[in-house]
Amino acid sequence: MPLTLNREVFITCAVTGSGATQDKSPHVPRSPEEIADAAIAAARAGAAIVHCHVRDPHTGAPSRDPALYRELTERIRAADVDVVLNLTTGMGGDLYLGGAEHPLPPANGTDMAGASERMEPIALCRPEICTLDCGTMNFAEADYVMTNTPAMLRAMGAMAGALDVRVEVEAFDTGHLWYARQLAEEGILSDPVLVQLCMGVPWGAPDDLQTFLAMVANVPADWTWSAFSLGAHQMPYVAAAVLAGGNVRVGLEDNLYLERGRLATNADLVERAVAIIENLGARLLGPAEVRERLRLTKRDPV
Repeated sequence: MPLTLNREVFITCAVTGSGATQDKSPHVPRSPEEIADAAIAAARAGAAIVHCHVRDPHTGAPSRDPALYRELTERIRAADVDVVLNLTTGMGGDLYLGGAEHPLPPANGTDMAGASERMEPIALCRPEICTLDCGTMNFAEADYVMTNTPAMLRAMGAMAGALDVRVEVEAFDTGHLWYARQLAEEGILSDPVLVQLCMGVPWGAPDDLQTFLAMVANVPADWTWSAFSLGAHQMPYVAAAVLAGGNVRVGLEDNLYLERGRLATNADLVERAVAIIENLGARLLGPAEVRERLRLTKRDPV
């Protein structure tokens, strides 16, 4: 496929994630205040969107406590810098099986919740965007399955639409894009559809360029998409996404280092991405422009 350089690019910063990174870098934020501060710093560095999970403030373990999401949301909305808020709905679909010979009952770490419970932070906080992991997948660890059934995705997508919250489809493989197109055909995903291509996550789509271009080719031409890869490939994928016509995601959810041996902050990663984008000859979009393009509803602090 020919290069279709995106001349106007927005950056999403994935601020903290839910992976076991809290003890691997002092820069991984834990409390709602720390996550909000990191998101605000990323916005000042050039991120138009911040994608946020929450963690237990004491242990750093992933959480889906609506009160933590509410505190985080209000802190970001009250800041003196503008940014589009994107909250995860990925928590509550974690299935740990008991091993090859005795998969049931589910093992410790399993956290399976219904659609309404998974969407409770979204209904409470009304962010501009919420994610929808658009498929079920063996995910990194030996017996962990990221679980998102078709019925669950239909229900959560419909709830987001009723709340006037734009869905960001998280696609970890081509089949996830196939199902996203089905949701769009059914009217559950409304225009403009927003997609995040998640590359290099075991055991989804590997982050070689052939697979990446296959993922891009499966995104309908009238959809808006962004892409990222993990670890040392995060910054090369900034360039790859822009060259292929898309937008960019960076952040400590996906990568802890600015370079070998040098731990990064979220703002560091955004600043590096800004330099790559501008050196490619593209212009950075701000949050107001992103809202206009994606038809997002900005909400004031409560």
